[in-house]
Amino acid sequence: MADTQAFLVEIGTEELPPKNLQSLAVAFHQNIFLGLSDNSLFPNQPPEGETYFSPRRLAIYMPEILLKQKDRTEERLGPAVSVSFDNEGQTTKAAEGFAKSCGVTVSQLEHRKTEKGERLAYTLTLKGKTAAELLPVIVSEALAKLPILKRMRWGMGTVEFVRPVHWVVMLLGSRTLKAEILGVRADNKTYGHRYMHPMAITLKHPKDYHKTLATKGKVLVEDRVGTLAKKIGTLVNQSAKRAHGQAQLDPALLEEVAALVEWPVPVTGSFDDKFLALPDEVIVAVLETQQRYFPLRDNKGKLLPKFVAISNIQSKRPAEVRRGNERVIVPRLTDAMFFWNNDSKTRLEARLPELDRVVFQKGLGSYGDKSRRVGKLAAQIASEIGGDPKLAERAGRLCKCDLVTGMVGEFPELQGIMGGYYARHDGEPEEVARAIAEHYRPRFAGDALPETRTGQALTIADKLDTIIGIFTIGQKPTGEKDPFALRRQALGVLRIIIENKLAISLAQLIINHIQAFATKGVVNHAANIADLSAEIDNFFTERFRALVLETGMRADVINAVLANANPTPLDAWGKIEEIQSFLGRQEAHRLIMLFKRCANILRQAKSLGYGIPDLGDSSALTTDEERALDKAVRKVGDKVIFLVNKNRAYREALETILSLEKPLATFFEAVMVMADDVRLRDARLGLVLGVYTPMKNIADFSLVQVDV
Repeated sequence: MADTQAFLVEIGTEELPPKNLQSLAVAFHQNIFLGLSDNSLFPNQPPEGETYFSPRRLAIYMPEILLKQKDRTEERLGPAVSVSFDNEGQTTKAAEGFAKSCGVTVSQLEHRKTEKGERLAYTLTLKGKTAAELLPVIVSEALAKLPILKRMRWGMGTVEFVRPVHWVVMLLGSRTLKAEILGVRADNKTYGHRYMHPMAITLKHPKDYHKTLATKGKVLVEDRVGTLAKKIGTLVNQSAKRAHGQAQLDPALLEEVAALVEWPVPVTGSFDDKFLALPDEVIVAVLETQQRYFPLRDNKGKLLPKFVAISNIQSKRPAEVRRGNERVIVPRLTDAMFFWNNDSKTRLEARLPELDRVVFQKGLGSYGDKSRRVGKLAAQIASEIGGDPKLAERAGRLCKCDLVTGMVGEFPELQGIMGGYYARHDGEPEEVARAIAEHYRPRFAGDALPETRTGQALTIADKLDTIIGIFTIGQKPTGEKDPFALRRQALGVLRIIIENKLAISLAQLIINHIQAFATKGVVNHAANIADLSAEIDNFFTERFRALVLETGMRADVINAVLANANPTPLDAWGKIEEIQSFLGRQEAHRLIMLFKRCANILRQAKSLGYGIPDLGDSSALTTDEERALDKAVRKVGDKVIFLVNKNRAYREALETILSLEKPLATFFEAVMVMADDVRLRDARLGLVLGVYTPMKNIADFSLVQVDV
């Protein structure tokens, strides 16, 4: 018999939740993999294996696992020999207890010398268990650890899972394992498509699983690399081409559809072109969100009155399937048309009183209160980034009005987008309409950012208001819990600032906006305001750190830049980029080592109570090395500070600082800074400070790791 065999486990259920199916399958695979690894059931090179899933199954296939654990030895140390025997050489209870725990007599124990003296010892041989014994436990534990928010019971049993379980397959090679998983006895029988092949299918070997399901069971399972989603995308594109259109393929929708079907069959349908009078986003929301259909566009990107649906059955009457899919969207599009026409009769501005009756968050007032705060903050930001404060304030006042429209009530995902359409219909300035439409961006990682200055100001203001407000009422994120998505919103703010090169101080905006809450009594003490500001600053700093680390920047460089008090996001980003590049030069490493020496000298001088004067009278300097450094420092210092603080020319500033490397190295070789003569010592300390200050103005280089 081979030492290894393939392993398959399949859990057959009622239809699993499609939006969580992939994450459940991946977690199941990870848990099984860890269970096999922890139990030493992998050969030297652990196989990655494969995850398979469909609406009615979760399955893990491992091409090779060991049939039995290797035997192993375990060294056990017992009590000291001195306490194991009495003066007459008789064994004590300590020795007898240790021997009993090892399953032997005292005479079978060894005497072993250790660092702590001579002790009783025993080498225990542990027999390895078989995979057949271990796998039921591994599978059960893997299922118990799945990230299921709410488990359910079914029938009269007490077993709980995300959906009722109907069958379990557990095969080790061609052998069916004896086990009960989630109340179901394991077997070698799986089941095919609910309608096209509902009968049991006997599996002879794990390696046959994928092919057998497809050929006999009419089931195409999905895997971790999205093979089925890609196939569905190909089918949709082919159907779209035959319909003289181009499919709009949303990756998330492809993934969801792949979790909804076991035998995908494309169905091309159409709808009355009168509905094209609706905004594209509304039609797409009906097709994608409500029906999981794929919209079609022409070669110029214009929406067509056509779609491709994915059926889960190969029907003998495809025309009926097509008509059924067409019928179900008519009432939805009709409702949308009603909302569009009805909402357009009322100006956004006329909806402002309604916002005062809608609670934003307990303790933070209504959406009316929020819109007034956001409007004022957006105006302030717009004035700082070259936008129009009046337009920004107007956009802030109107940006939440679409929340009380019928369309957004039906399609919450269109909030903001519909506000932009209604603002344009009302005759609001185009920049106001665009800002309203953009102000929820970015909605997810990689999403587009607001493009206009008004949109950028409004978006930053809206997200800051939410973050600061939630912090003020003590609902900040904890651990992995972030119900208000504040981390995502903070990353959005940082992306807008950095990618659009906005020279604004988040720290100052935070302080100013906390005051807006303070006037409403949410924060009512100066100390609380200071503590809250520091807490929110730190929250943004940690998001900034994560954002920069994702780009491959060095952690020590990030720490060096962030060590300076409240750098703006744009400044910090620019400094990190340039320092990372600067470190590619060996002379930069030597300069940083010299900076660290400067920092140590100044720290020592301060600890001794010495005053550290600025550059003063050069007449106190006595050597050529001192005078050369003095000349270089006077030439470099103010220029670097100007380049950093006024021009943000960090590369030029670093190049300028680099000219100090040689005279500083020569200075340290020739002189001792802590001279006995007070006047000379002060002059030399002034030179050291003259080097330290402009470099520290960029970053705390003492935190940067260098090799020389």
